[in-house]
Amino acid sequence: MPATPIRRLAAFLFAATCSVAALAQDARTDLLLYCGITMVRPMTEIARQFEQKESVKITIAQGGSEDLYQSAKKSGIGDWYLPGEPSYRDKHFKEGLLGEHVTVGHNQMALMVQKGNPKQVRPDPRELLRQDLIAIVGNAESGSVGQEARRILDGLGIYPQVVRQAAFLAPDSRSLVNAMKKGDADVTLNWRATAFFPDNAPKLDVVDLDPKLAKPQALLLIQLKSTKHAELGRRFMEFAAGDAGQAIFRKHGFLDNHLNK
Repeated sequence: MPATPIRRLAAFLFAATCSVAALAQDARTDLLLYCGITMVRPMTEIARQFEQKESVKITIAQGGSEDLYQSAKKSGIGDWYLPGEPSYRDKHFKEGLLGEHVTVGHNQMALMVQKGNPKQVRPDPRELLRQDLIAIVGNAESGSVGQEARRILDGLGIYPQVVRQAAFLAPDSRSLVNAMKKGDADVTLNWRATAFFPDNAPKLDVVDLDPKLAKPQALLLIQLKSTKHAELGRRFMEFAAGDAGQAIFRKHGFLDNHLNK
């Protein structure tokens, strides 16, 4: 049956709509965030909300903080870097890749135990040396959780002993959580917020440490100088550090960026 004028018009409008949609997709700006594992959940939620406000797509590369920095440095691409503690900015700032930053929240370490604390672990990192406990810690060479554990344990003069006695070293906070959930360990030092994630809370508890020992660590969202969209990147940083972003961080168990205000 030959196409009627109405059918030809409908076909034309459909093709035009598809073409406009394709052009809009092509016009979308792709951005890359290097994000420490512990902060992936709040940052994913923040990224999705920002995507709805702007014509952008934010991809999140996740991993240990040191590994992520080295990836950003080697690749020469990316827009932001969010490590698990500020020492990574101090360590690498002179290399020239890291630019301006905002504080989006705070991490804090705690002892993590099985639900209900069946082994009666006390609020003291020396509990990691108990002979009746299976302990694990993070690897200080790969991620912030291991580096912060080393700082705390070095302050007590027990880091080498803990490492020797640990069942194994894990690369990041997620690996520590997964091992605890599988029952591979009784106790670890980990970022406390991870125990409050909905899929972790039914199986894990935290034993909070003295804040003088486990100091809250600022989470710095740092713009990379490799970015090609600096102004857009600043808007995202402002959004993450603003009221909406802070509400999301609090929801996921983090201390917000008003800690010292």
